[in-house]
Amino acid sequence: MIKIQKSSEIESSFFCGRNFGSSIDVVRDVLNDVRANGDAAVKKYSAQFDVASPSALEIPQEELKAAAEKMQKENQKLYDALCYSRDLALRFARKQRESFDDFEVELEPGLWTGQKNIAVERAGVYVPAGRFPLVSTMVMTVTPAVAAGVKEIILCTPPRKHPSGMDKPYADENIMAAAYICGVSKAFACGGSQAIAALAFGTESIPAVDVIVGPGNKFVAEAKKLVYGTVGIDMIAGPTEVFVIADNSANPAWVAADLLAQAEHDVVAQPVLAVTDEGLAKKVSEEIEKQLETLETAKVARQSIDNCGRIIVCSSLEEAAELANKKAPEHLELAMDAGEERSKIVKMVHNYGSLFIGHGSAEVFGDYAAGLNHTLPTSGSARFTGGLSVRVFLKTVTTLRTEEGKEGPVNSAKAAGILGDAEGLAGHAKAARIRL
Repeated sequence: MIKIQKSSEIESSFFCGRNFGSSIDVVRDVLNDVRANGDAAVKKYSAQFDVASPSALEIPQEELKAAAEKMQKENQKLYDALCYSRDLALRFARKQRESFDDFEVELEPGLWTGQKNIAVERAGVYVPAGRFPLVSTMVMTVTPAVAAGVKEIILCTPPRKHPSGMDKPYADENIMAAAYICGVSKAFACGGSQAIAALAFGTESIPAVDVIVGPGNKFVAEAKKLVYGTVGIDMIAGPTEVFVIADNSANPAWVAADLLAQAEHDVVAQPVLAVTDEGLAKKVSEEIEKQLETLETAKVARQSIDNCGRIIVCSSLEEAAELANKKAPEHLELAMDAGEERSKIVKMVHNYGSLFIGHGSAEVFGDYAAGLNHTLPTSGSARFTGGLSVRVFLKTVTTLRTEEGKEGPVNSAKAAGILGDAEGLAGHAKAARIRL
């Protein structure tokens, strides 16, 4: 049963990033091996860790197209839902792209400074295919890259046995279909930390990329951390989490369902509810137990609820908002009616991956089909970063242009010379003054 506690009883560790052990030594060995031995190393680790180890790695485009056509024929509802999700995500991502302006401004007479936002040339996308092959992750990782203007999008996803029984590269069929629907350039049957290594360093088959995005297990997360600097990454994602602030207008059944939706992800997922009414806390707790009785994923959700979940009884909604800011959750829900009180809490909260405002704004909409990206910061990292967006695939670079004879460049040369002298960099000073 979920723990109910007063806000004064919260232990300090609740607000700390959660650490579930390191796999750095194993992953470092994999990275070094793939960097040195390319495809051979990738195939060796596939044989060791995956359900299949094809002799070739690239999945032909015809296979992706066939998977999409099969889905459209045999599961039209799923096909349409994926297309709907893609379209919303693409519209949102394109609006994001519009917000990154290129400009040139004259700061002083003849001194023109500018900014340009340039897409990376090649992006790597990792989509896991473990207990739940995450077809929605394809939408969330590929569409912002498309909207940014990335020329080539490379997918790596764990291999599956080819249905023909032949030794051909293959992957989860729904993931392949989603790859085709979303516009992946090339797809490779390659999973785990070896896939991250291949994308970062390149192999005979898999091209090196500029940025790697997408979730994965602790080995994938560790690999992304280690290759950062060689390539860019989106973030290091940990177990999922939701923090719900609810007042007495909340529907206990809806709140319980939202908590369980996160709990079913992982035994260490963290569902949290903050309320001001102990009666509401008990109603939600009872509803959780009721819904667990028929939930197909109850085995995992039960462990998450019992070991990581909690309901916090606060003295006020303002205190709940302060706790949320301190926790910096991946998902923050405000299960409140519209009005002054909700508007006040919306203004108060500022540390979260995504904010879901009002009873109808279910967090699962953000997971699947509301335009928002579901790849979000966890374990308190929402204090300093947001989720995956077009920004990850863009480089913001600057430009300088001067006009001879104008006041601005002359004053800059004089100031640069003085600063060069102060730092003992005579060459800097000379390069500035030679233009006077």
